Amino acid sequence: MAAVAASEVLVDSAEEGSLTAAAELAAQKREQRLRKFRELHLLRECASRGEDYEKVKLLEISAEDAEKWERKKKRKNPDLGFSDYAAAQLRQYHRLTKQIKPDMETYERLREKQIEKRDKYSRRRPYNDDADIDYINERNAKFNKKAERFYGKYTAEIKQNLERGTAV
Repeated sequence: MAAVAASEVLVDSAEEGSLTAAAELAAQKREQRLRKFRELHLLRECASRGEDYEKVKLLEISAEDAEKWERKKKRKNPDLGFSDYAAAQLRQYHRLTKQIKPDMETYERLREKQIEKRDKYSRRRPYNDDADIDYINERNAKFNKKAERFYGKYTAEIKQNLERGTAV
């Protein structure tokens, strides 16, 4: 009987623990929604009065909260001091790239211009229907052009005789 009562007490305390955890979670969510509502209300209020929201928000923050926020910010991006030039250069690179705000209109315009330029200055030779076909594939065509360049002056007479039908 005592064992049954002890197990009931454990079950009851476990249920109470889960209920309190659920209640705490619900309270946190409610608090978060309320905070978000107040922030949106303040934002709309500032917009209607024509004030800067960030400045009004900063006026409502206490000095202690501001110091906590600054400490948290420093922890996020700590200044480790100078260790070597590569690390200093990397930190500078990251700092500067965070500040860059891309201008998408200019980027798109330059990209279109570059594509047009690339299409205009294509190195690929267009296919010529009128040219004589003396090859079986592209590799053979290159070989034939090379052979013609080096030995064309020696074989020109033989080719003419073959075309006329007067070859010896």
